[in-house]
Amino acid sequence: MKKLKQLEDENARSRKIVADLTLDREMLQDVILRKL
Repeated sequence: MKKLKQLEDENARSRKIVADLTLDREMLQDVILRKL
């Protein structure tokens, strides 16, 4: 059960990282489109 909790925690961290990177990517694309 301890291993399951560790995997769930790691999964949550990974999901947060992906969400942050997705936001960064969207903001950068918005900036690029505004310059064009």
